Amino acid sequence: MSKHKFTNALHKETSPYLLQHAHNPVNWKAWSPETLKEVKESNKLMLISIGYAACHWCHVMEEESFEDTLVASIMNKNFVNIKIDREERPDIDQVYMSAVQLMTGSGGWPMNVVALPDGRPVWGGTYFPKGNWISALEQIQDIYKKNPEKLEDYANRLAEGMEQTSLVTPNLNAIVFKDEILTEAVKNWSQNFDRQKGGLNFSPKFMMPNNYHFLMRYAHQTKDEDLKKYVLHTLNQISYGGVYDHVGGGFSRYSTDKKWHVPHFEKMLYDNAQLISLYSDAYLLTKDPWYKQVVYETLAFIERELTDTSGAFYSSLDADSINANKELEEGAYYVWQVSELKEILGNDFKLFSEYYNVNSYGLWEHSNYVLIRKQNDLEFINKHKLKEDNFLEKQKQWKSLLLQQREQRPRPRLDDKTLTSWNALMLKGYVDAYRVFKEETFLEAAIKNAQFIKKYQLDSSGKLRHNYKNGKSTINGYLEDYAATIEAFVVLYEVSLDNDYLTMAEKMVNYVQKHFYDKVSKMYFFTSNLDTSLVTRNIESSDNVIPASNSIMAKNLYKLSHYLSNRMYLEQSKQMLHNVQLNFEKYSSGYSNWMDLYLNFTDSFYEVVVTGVNSKEKIKELQQVYYPNKIIAGSLSPSNEPLFKGRFKEKETYIFICQDNACKYPVKKVEEAFELMK
Repeated sequence: MSKHKFTNALHKETSPYLLQHAHNPVNWKAWSPETLKEVKESNKLMLISIGYAACHWCHVMEEESFEDTLVASIMNKNFVNIKIDREERPDIDQVYMSAVQLMTGSGGWPMNVVALPDGRPVWGGTYFPKGNWISALEQIQDIYKKNPEKLEDYANRLAEGMEQTSLVTPNLNAIVFKDEILTEAVKNWSQNFDRQKGGLNFSPKFMMPNNYHFLMRYAHQTKDEDLKKYVLHTLNQISYGGVYDHVGGGFSRYSTDKKWHVPHFEKMLYDNAQLISLYSDAYLLTKDPWYKQVVYETLAFIERELTDTSGAFYSSLDADSINANKELEEGAYYVWQVSELKEILGNDFKLFSEYYNVNSYGLWEHSNYVLIRKQNDLEFINKHKLKEDNFLEKQKQWKSLLLQQREQRPRPRLDDKTLTSWNALMLKGYVDAYRVFKEETFLEAAIKNAQFIKKYQLDSSGKLRHNYKNGKSTINGYLEDYAATIEAFVVLYEVSLDNDYLTMAEKMVNYVQKHFYDKVSKMYFFTSNLDTSLVTRNIESSDNVIPASNSIMAKNLYKLSHYLSNRMYLEQSKQMLHNVQLNFEKYSSGYSNWMDLYLNFTDSFYEVVVTGVNSKEKIKELQQVYYPNKIIAGSLSPSNEPLFKGRFKEKETYIFICQDNACKYPVKKVEEAFELMK
């Protein structure tokens, strides 16, 4: 056995999460070829601990165990300890999350796994109190020392289970897409709807934007008013709740209760990006001014707190911040006490407290209140016999005063790394907001971010990098990076008509085909064939808080098949969808982005082609009505691209409504185009 001296090496890293642990007495290592080599030479068990910078329970376990010298001595003596930022290395996180879910039936973060020197897991779980942690580690080490064959046997069986869960079985039956598949899926799903508080009928409650994006579209296209009412009620309840930051804009990750009141307070870029897209489309459908306010306030938060001068977006804000006692406390930055509110608001406190429920309904703990609403503005205004303009102005003043006061508090820690996949989601959020609200600054922010990705993360071959920090692009891109960036570039093309974005999207698709495609399942692996092998090579197929990378790719292929007249893309998209459709009825919420694609095949889908000098103006008009079952293509000059060939007329602007490139007679007025799509 080699006598290596392991020391805490995390001070060499750039990840804010890893740097948070650089002072621990645990001799942490980062995941690297050098570390894996040392593990094998030492013949010690690996202890793999995975979390992220904004994770509250990660901080709790660090304080209780990883900063404790007794715990550290046990870990350092018996294990090679590896700390991983799950956001930097989602590939590793996926592999060991699969193992923990098989072992325990659930997962989460912090995630802690013990593995053999070759990386095969043998034990794991999430958060452990100090006593349980010490006991578990000592027992595992004792088994490894006295009966290593037990761990070897368990590792083999677990690896087989992980291999099965990471694969997708190709559906070899004839491809048939039927309306009733979605009808049954939504019917079964609806049994878990919480029609009083919105969302699903249990807690904790995650927003799951792709779920409500699909349900909103499905309700609209099937004219299901009851479902539409449920979706909009859910969006209201989420944005009235404490998971929405009523002072500074933006959403926390999830609610710990059924009424969307108390979150875990961390704010993630990916949630806010998708919710901006969702609330923008909800405004398009309803013209409800509250949804517009939510979008504008959330984008103000993104610009103020999560945007770099380069146009890149940071990853997250921590749940914890320093309280008045100079201690890290969950939510300290966001909560209020009555005495403080009275001092800030003066005579307005009574009205404010009724609006935001500074009462038993809004009370959290330790006399702290999390602001939460119960009514829409019109109901509140009528109840209190207020003038609408005066009240809305007063609301702005309240928010401004509280934000000024809050900014005097110690801020939550910022995770300032830039992830390509999350940036692409935020890029799309800006595009969707621009598409709906026609705010030029939104388009400028989207283009600035796209140029950042193009300059720093994308090379001429179509290859992407996953991470950017301190001026360096690192980590070979994952499927999520390609899928999200392709999607963002396609929607950016739709509003800018800059063909370069379609060209880059096609180049990335071709790169993915070469390095990620699985010929057996006709799906895509999460990791490139250029990456170092892990215990298993996963295929991500079920949607979660972010849609599955395969579902986004299938939608990308569908859209690009229309833009580029590429039949192979269309057939591939159909096969991917066919592979997963058997899961819709039983696991509806985990396949909502797939079901959104399914609607493209079971209902009408339009190619809206605009040619002529006024194409951009016409497209802006076309985007002011909620038609999710379309793509838009535009050309300001003659073009030989398939969608435009022979359709350009000098000094005229025409709108063509097409299906599978077969177009109806061109029209000049947007109203006429809408009639053709009815």
